[in-house]
Amino acid sequence: MSIDSSESEVKVVIGPKEVFVEEYSDSPDSSPPSSVDDEDRVTKERAKEDIPPEYWHIQKLVKYLKTGNQTATVVSLCCMKDHDLTTEINQAAILEVGGLEILINLLEVEDLNCKLGSLEILKVLSQSVEIKRRITDLGGVSLLSENLCYPARDLQILVAETIHNVAQIHKARKHVRKTGGIPRLIDLMDVPENCLLTPMAELNADEKESVKIAMSGARGLWSVSRSIKSVKLMMESGAVPLLARLLRSIHMDVVIPTVGTLSNCSNDPDFQLAIQTEGMVSDVVKQLSTEFADLRRYAAETIFKCSENPITRDVVRQSGGLDPLVGMVKNPATKLDKPLLAAVTGAIWKTAISPENVERYDQLSTIHALVNLLQDVDESEQVLSNVVGALHECLKFEHNRETLRRAGGIPYLVNLLNYTYPPLLENVPMVLRESAKEDGSMRIIEDLDGVRLIWSLLKNPSPRVQTNAAWALVPCVKYSYDSGEMVRSFVGGLEIVVRLLESKNTEVLAAVCAAISEIAQDRENLGVISDHGVVPLLVNHVKTDSDTLKEYLGYAVAYCCSWGSNRKDFGRLGAITPLVGYMTSENPLVKRSAALALFHLSENYFNCVTMHESGVVNFLLKTVASTDKDLQEASAGCLTNIRKLALEAETVHLVKRKGVMDESDDDDED
Repeated sequence: MSIDSSESEVKVVIGPKEVFVEEYSDSPDSSPPSSVDDEDRVTKERAKEDIPPEYWHIQKLVKYLKTGNQTATVVSLCCMKDHDLTTEINQAAILEVGGLEILINLLEVEDLNCKLGSLEILKVLSQSVEIKRRITDLGGVSLLSENLCYPARDLQILVAETIHNVAQIHKARKHVRKTGGIPRLIDLMDVPENCLLTPMAELNADEKESVKIAMSGARGLWSVSRSIKSVKLMMESGAVPLLARLLRSIHMDVVIPTVGTLSNCSNDPDFQLAIQTEGMVSDVVKQLSTEFADLRRYAAETIFKCSENPITRDVVRQSGGLDPLVGMVKNPATKLDKPLLAAVTGAIWKTAISPENVERYDQLSTIHALVNLLQDVDESEQVLSNVVGALHECLKFEHNRETLRRAGGIPYLVNLLNYTYPPLLENVPMVLRESAKEDGSMRIIEDLDGVRLIWSLLKNPSPRVQTNAAWALVPCVKYSYDSGEMVRSFVGGLEIVVRLLESKNTEVLAAVCAAISEIAQDRENLGVISDHGVVPLLVNHVKTDSDTLKEYLGYAVAYCCSWGSNRKDFGRLGAITPLVGYMTSENPLVKRSAALALFHLSENYFNCVTMHESGVVNFLLKTVASTDKDLQEASAGCLTNIRKLALEAETVHLVKRKGVMDESDDDDED
């Protein structure tokens, strides 16, 4: 857009209900701007509706933006800014006559006042989702990025604020990254540290402006950091140490977008490590006690995402972060703020992975507080998923299983098995797996038909849900009063388990093998799964590289041997040699299960021959001296069976040899 810079006299008339600009020039042909045909058509259509006067005032100002000179443009912008541009009707007034295009084009002019006036309006308009998209489609993001290089600090602030609004949509974030906006936003945050640590009242004008620039830069990055590619570029551009500096500021307007940015960036594992390395975790923990709910939420989200790292979990505890997390869960006001509650329960879940943290949570009666959240039928599924995940970590300690039962949590957990939210269905079986190890809890699970509901999750399409459901079945089958009859009562249940052995997912296979090793200890159930072809399906996976699968596959093979010709079939299908290879593993659990499988298989003479030819004796002679009692007994039993076969073979050989010698003696006598 070009602006007429010729001198002219401008008369501005401002009334209580009307604002317009009249322009006069020396040319006798000049006249006030007139609307085009399209604008007349739009006006006529709008006239049929109940339109407020502001609508017409704004459209008239846009017309002067199109045709006025530099002075008229600035005056029109100032007048337009006085209107409430957050309302839909006023935004429509600008859009329908092409006002947005003009405002974006003004970013290209050299006049600072025109730029500032345009940005003041764009900053407000860009709060609308529709206008964010239009600005992006019109190429406004690249112009905003270019203006970040402009030396005027008040202009930089407005540009960064506008980017904060526009970059909340994916396409705009991509344009900011492509046009070099991220390094420029990071440069805005590089302000003197004393400005960040000094109260605003004690700062001079320049220092106050530095704080505002840092705030606007952080806000711009806050929106841009929703993209993982942008996070990578931020790290490469040196954002991490600057964010660490802003995080220690005493100005909340600076801290809030900084922690919000950290929350977004924490999705990246490399950035999680950077947060830990820069020592930001303790500073984030401090924000859990602030009065600002949004800031507490972003801090909790950051802890939630970073606490996969054990060092971070320890820092959270050492910095006193566990107490405010539990305090927020117990606070009734937090339950009204679902995003905050989801962040807090998520942080509790991940920090509870460390046993030392669970000890502190036990002192704070965290389990009772979490069970109270399960009672709310209107609770969000994300919160429920986080709560159940936290309970699972706490119940790894035996005393907490009884605590959960006494708190009345088991019925609520069983009821959650009826939900369809995948993350929730991943966590519920795991907490019930721990609960089933406690006799009282197991009885409640049985009475509520919880085992059947867990079994039904094996049909879920999610491999993770299938895996955790299979793991949960292991203690449920093991500690049930009549597990054999219970399992047979599930119509088609055993077939579902066997069919899961066709899965390509190693974790699913390991969990299913663990479940089969328990199911097969009931002879009738073993017969059913044998008829469904469990033996060849198990043999298909003996050549795995996964230690977990090797361990539970060994147990499954061992307990499936006692039915019919299963023992012989394992040998015939080639399971012996790979199982012998398991004995070379450095994992003692793999050795133990392999020795048990070989012991049961060695009761077949042909299998003993194969084992001997595979060199199993040398391995067994070593493991028979193990301090692991189960490994020692299985190894000794396998050696015994092999030795029995050898003795019988030697006896047969001697008998045959003696018979031959007797025949020879008879011939000599003749």
